[in-house]
Amino acid sequence: MTKSSKQEIEFPKGLEGVVAATTQVGSVDGIAGKLAYRGYDINTLAEHSTYEETAYLLLHGSLPTRSALAGFHGKLLGYRTVPDEALKRLSDLPCPCHPMSMLRSGISLLECIDDACRIAETQESKQDAGIQLIAQMATLTAAISRILEHKPPIAPDPALSHAGNFLYMLSGKRPEPLAERVMDIALILHADHGMNASTFASMVVASTMSDIHSAISSGIATLKGSLHGGANERVIRMLEQFSTPEEALVYVDKAMANKEKIMGFGHRVYKTYDPRALIFQRYARDLSELTGDMKLFNIAEAIEKKVVEKLGDKGILPNVDFYSGIIYHALGIDASIFTPIFAVSRVAGWVARILEYLEDNRLFRPRAIYVGPENLAYTPMEERQ
Repeated sequence: MTKSSKQEIEFPKGLEGVVAATTQVGSVDGIAGKLAYRGYDINTLAEHSTYEETAYLLLHGSLPTRSALAGFHGKLLGYRTVPDEALKRLSDLPCPCHPMSMLRSGISLLECIDDACRIAETQESKQDAGIQLIAQMATLTAAISRILEHKPPIAPDPALSHAGNFLYMLSGKRPEPLAERVMDIALILHADHGMNASTFASMVVASTMSDIHSAISSGIATLKGSLHGGANERVIRMLEQFSTPEEALVYVDKAMANKEKIMGFGHRVYKTYDPRALIFQRYARDLSELTGDMKLFNIAEAIEKKVVEKLGDKGILPNVDFYSGIIYHALGIDASIFTPIFAVSRVAGWVARILEYLEDNRLFRPRAIYVGPENLAYTPMEERQ
């Protein structure tokens, strides 16, 4: 708790621990290290589910029947294509923007130029617009990656799954089964995670009765920050600076001696292992072995062992960002696209929580405690020093 020096009022800075809503979408137990979507443990979903099924679960509250999933998949297929005008405008941006800024701009463009993106007024039409954004987020992200590589965007392939199609649109090659499955799991693991900053930001915008595109754009803007979605990019850049595990351990010793943060460790919620990190670790090893390049994984494993040995009893353990970057690197994805991939997944959680909150909407309106000067006399311009 933080205490105001002026009014002696205690309050949680950053709204930490403040309950702002109830939800049935997902739950996080930071003490036990558990994450669940609609009551289903994340380990179960990662083992048995697909991103399409998980997105349906988040939006509708239950696992789909075979016919319901086929209908949902058909909707995603029909919505995947992004208008050429939007892609052209992104290609014509005058400066080398961060990919997340391009993605935010792309979503805003879709609201304005896509005939199917009319402003949704009813709850049903908002859900349909949300499903469209789930489909188009992957297409936009892959196109942005291609644009930054000075390559033409690739149209979606209706024969592929959501994860497989995303990898295809990035590279132009149909992915290997393991690569497709690992990307599918990565999207499942990032789909929702409590009242995190980007989810809260999107809900705040939606609570004003603004449109869903604006709400999702605010989520993207929030996710861009290095304290939120941008952390996995910083992890991979940290790992890439080392040639050997031994070299990395020298860095870790120095960082711990200076009480510096080591990227990929610690979490605002989890006081034990992030359950997503444990799943990612396993697949990071598998993919590294498949590609024949174990360098980054071996460095990461050495860093984890050292940090856990020294700081694990304080709750400083690997989080979701520590191994996810290794997976994306093994899939041949540039580090600049890591955070947009987060948005490709999390958009399902954003939409689900927005729709849930709007069923009993109340405008978010927290207050701040004023601690500045009072009763100041106005000084005319000519008398000011």
